[in-house]
Amino acid sequence: KQHDHYTGAPCAGYNKGQKHPFTEVIKANIGDSHAMGQKPITFLRQVVALCSFPELLNSPSFPEDAKQRARRILQGCGGQSLGSYSASQGVDCIRQDVAVYIEQRDKGVPADWDNIYLTTGASDGIVSILKMLVSGQGRSRSGVMIPIPQYPLYSAAISELEAVQINYYLDEDNCWALDINELHRAYQAAKEHCHPRVICIINPGNPTGQVQSRKCIEDVLHFAYEENLFVMSDEVYQDNVYSPDLQFHSFKKVLYEMGPEYFNTVELASFHSTSKGYSGECGFRGGYMEVLNLDLEVKAQLVKLLSVRLCPPVSGQAAMDVIVNPPLPHEPSYLQFHKEKSAVLGALAEKAQVTEQTLNTVPGIKCNPVQGAMYAFPRIFIPPRAVEEAKSLGMSPDMMYCLRLLEETGICLVPGSGFGQREGTYHFRMTILPTTEKLKVLLEKLRDFHIKFLKEYASLEEPKR
Repeated sequence: KQHDHYTGAPCAGYNKGQKHPFTEVIKANIGDSHAMGQKPITFLRQVVALCSFPELLNSPSFPEDAKQRARRILQGCGGQSLGSYSASQGVDCIRQDVAVYIEQRDKGVPADWDNIYLTTGASDGIVSILKMLVSGQGRSRSGVMIPIPQYPLYSAAISELEAVQINYYLDEDNCWALDINELHRAYQAAKEHCHPRVICIINPGNPTGQVQSRKCIEDVLHFAYEENLFVMSDEVYQDNVYSPDLQFHSFKKVLYEMGPEYFNTVELASFHSTSKGYSGECGFRGGYMEVLNLDLEVKAQLVKLLSVRLCPPVSGQAAMDVIVNPPLPHEPSYLQFHKEKSAVLGALAEKAQVTEQTLNTVPGIKCNPVQGAMYAFPRIFIPPRAVEEAKSLGMSPDMMYCLRLLEETGICLVPGSGFGQREGTYHFRMTILPTTEKLKVLLEKLRDFHIKFLKEYASLEEPKR
């Protein structure tokens, strides 16, 4: 499904009619909120419905604040129709709303709507920026630094563009924090065979669920400034922060606070999307990027590159507008919107805690706090005999583990090898999106399976001499 085809999720194409020891497949393999039962945000759907079928603007069933937003969006569309192409960078009034949102989110840090590009989900923006940056041959080929574990969109795009992937490892023992020494190590080693040009950061993390500290972000930006790297900050989970003592810091705001020497120099692209957060609207394919400090000639080339794909889906642009321009406290839809948003984020915070606590009661599983995003990425102990068996089958040990789990329990997870991990360690990624009841069933089945798996392979171990 979507990008999880990169990760080798073992869930696709299960034969119907085959007898299995379970009654349903519980899909915890992909961050697709609505597919897992999350209800749409009413206000967002109202605005998009009004834009799609403007005759509804005369209906008393729709609140005035939704109608006002829909009229404004339609005003910005050719022929006042969602069915017309927009400018390649997106509908102007939506880009203006994005700039206002960023300015408010970052407590007054200026945002220029000319630096805003609407995209087909965040993925389209990420791939476009990489396309623009990758060049050279041999030792001068562009290198792209990515976190390990990573979201496989990055490795797939790097591979497709024939760029050089430079892995830097997140510190699992320190709650998947960024380690500046590790960045220096990866950079110096890569300089021998390529030209490191870009550093990518995912914050909050996918698959690792961490929220980076302000100090970590400052370290990365200082490093990028020193080494003249283009910074790509994937911030699609910025609304998904669950630990009460943590908060989301945007790379842009931290860069601004580091002073004009940094803020006017470091090239930074930040990405956001309709697909995650509290809305979970993956299917609309809405997103935006803000790109700072591009040389004017390069900026012209970026616009040209984006114009090849004409424009992002205009319905997705409308959905993005609602996320950056939600109902205000004095407006009629505010109370319902606030209630729905709080319910989604509150349930995710509760499930993050339940998942971490339950996994940590299982012998041979260690899970870092799920501070944000939508995933847990626990480390699992796989006995040596199981590792040998997996290798003899030509698959990674955690892939074998996930396949066995699927076949015996109906639980579908993604093996850690799909995201990258330190040699000799094994993980899986699971979403926290199933309903609380279903999640508890999943965790109970997972615990029983893991204990049985350990016993099965431990009993095969040679007796200790």
